[in-house]
Amino acid sequence: MNDDVATRSVETRARTFIGELANGAWTHPSTAFDAAMTSAVPAGALEELWRALEKDTGAFRDIEGAKEVEEGGYRVVHVTCRFERGSKTLRLVFDRDGELAGLFVRPPDAPAWTAPSYADVDAFEEREVEVGDAPALPGTLSMPKGAGPFPAIVLVHGSGPNDRDESIGGVKPFKDLAWGLASRGVAVLRYVKRSRHAPAGIVTQRDEVESPARDAIELLGRTQGVDPKRVFLLGHSQGGFLAPRIAAANPSLAGVVILAGSTRPLVDSLIDQLEYFTALTPADDALRAKLADARAFKQRVEAPGLRADEELAFPVGGKLTGAYFLDVRGYDPPAVAKELSMRLLVLQGDRDYQVTAKDFARWKSALGGRPHATLTTYASLNHLFVSGEGPPGPAEYARPGHVDPRVVSDIAAWIGRAKR
Repeated sequence: MNDDVATRSVETRARTFIGELANGAWTHPSTAFDAAMTSAVPAGALEELWRALEKDTGAFRDIEGAKEVEEGGYRVVHVTCRFERGSKTLRLVFDRDGELAGLFVRPPDAPAWTAPSYADVDAFEEREVEVGDAPALPGTLSMPKGAGPFPAIVLVHGSGPNDRDESIGGVKPFKDLAWGLASRGVAVLRYVKRSRHAPAGIVTQRDEVESPARDAIELLGRTQGVDPKRVFLLGHSQGGFLAPRIAAANPSLAGVVILAGSTRPLVDSLIDQLEYFTALTPADDALRAKLADARAFKQRVEAPGLRADEELAFPVGGKLTGAYFLDVRGYDPPAVAKELSMRLLVLQGDRDYQVTAKDFARWKSALGGRPHATLTTYASLNHLFVSGEGPPGPAEYARPGHVDPRVVSDIAAWIGRAKR
């Protein structure tokens, strides 16, 4: 980031970014994305998101106001924008380096999250907990009512600085799962991801994801009312990618659920997403250039001489050190999963453009036919396991939705078959 950009307030950056979108500057020339944002919404997807927004609310008119707040070490700007047929609030999240780490769209008066139809609020209760102590992460335990002991499951997030509900646009996948499973007699622990609550000191994915997951597993194992022999782990996206390694390090687990688990390195998934958006907008020369940059970046992070302290800038924004990539170099999730003796459940949505059928095929190749592994796909579901139609894209994440009831029922039934 150049000095001029660095000295501007995040509110100014947010206003500038929205102006860029409104003027068709889809490659965000003055707004750098962090790595997770780059993966979720590459530059070519911005046009789709903005056009979908204007299709819904009419042409952009102006910015009505902006409010800046701090949340868990991030600067968040709520920008209210006036469109031809109403207003929308864009929530822009900036990290410590001033890079855009999150972009969400909602009506200014958007209704609060409502419980999915499959949740029975009288069947469980929730209490606040702390996960680990280096640092302690705020968490929520959804505990079924009754004597127990109950089976229990830890929810491990996808990439990015996620809250405990894994809130993405209009969807809260982890809250849906927690309430749905707790209604069916399963205790559920979800917590704020370390990269959101205390990002300082994160160097590797072990720091960011695996250590907190280990602490959460240990917490459930000693929680009154939980059967320590029936503690499970659920990993979504990045959490699914790392779930086999977490399970190998925590053999006391009764089983692992993998939701849209990537089987390949981050840069490979990034290239696939850029190829997907390039196919949607083949005339976008800038996007094709980013794709070429991503392919060159892959060669760099896979180079034998990559140093742990080497700072790497993603071709479409964001910075990581070599350690983040070296930590998972040579790691093959399906191969590790194949060696696990515990039960495995792998679920995949066919409308997922972030983790695709290519990944599911690798899980199936490694685990298909094994008696302890169950693999299922859902034709209409996207990366968040929300049902939809047509070609998938990031714009649909902004719409309110819930995890499909089939997913909740399938996970609950699978856990229910665990031996006491």
